Amino acid sequence: MEPVEIQVAFDPRLHLFVGPAQRTAGATVRCDGVSTLGHVVESLGVPLTEVGALRVDGAAVSAGHVPAAGEYLEVEAVGLPQPAPGAGAPLRFLLDIHLGTLARRMRLLGLDTAYENPDVGDAALAAKSAAEERIMLSRDRGLLHRRELFAGAYIYSNRPAQQLDEVLTRFAPPLAPWTRCTSCNGELREISKEEMGDRLPSGTQRTYETFAECSECGQAYWRGAHAGHLDAIVQHAKSIVPERR
Repeated sequence: MEPVEIQVAFDPRLHLFVGPAQRTAGATVRCDGVSTLGHVVESLGVPLTEVGALRVDGAAVSAGHVPAAGEYLEVEAVGLPQPAPGAGAPLRFLLDIHLGTLARRMRLLGLDTAYENPDVGDAALAAKSAAEERIMLSRDRGLLHRRELFAGAYIYSNRPAQQLDEVLTRFAPPLAPWTRCTSCNGELREISKEEMGDRLPSGTQRTYETFAECSECGQAYWRGAHAGHLDAIVQHAKSIVPERR
């Protein structure tokens, strides 16, 4: 088929992904006449994980639509909060090697968060996302273009506190603070001071009465010197995602 030209308007929130020429509403884009809108949008640099509604000449279309000459395409950013992928399954996340601090903060809030360190490569991450139905969180745009992903989301900030705000705002996940191991993602169980045995420093034995242990790696937890800082993270998260009843 003959190449065609269309006009494209990207939501300003997507301008990060496209070149300067495509940041003006109505920018002309040349297509091959056979590729879908999804392919066209991705070829311009935008992962489909970040795309919401697609409209051609004002009418909603799917990513499978093949554009015709002269059409006007509007590409919106994903809506917030984003509906959970899958058929009502609990939200599960997968983070790449660059998001270790974010992974620990998400686990602090009780979010099921797998974290790959060291780097296992994009193919393995995408395969794990698909096999375990986990939402891939990454700052790697190329990784989010992979077709086999179960679902994905780009992390815009490079600051952990802002990254966590992004995740909470985008997915509004149910929170269950203090229920997961921040080291391995295992579930925590309460244990007695006696069960802790000689794992406790003498000062801790005298000061604290409530303890927990990871059911997977055995890591022990109690309220220590950093409790105030962690409490602040939890309370801030609850202000973004109100408790569900």
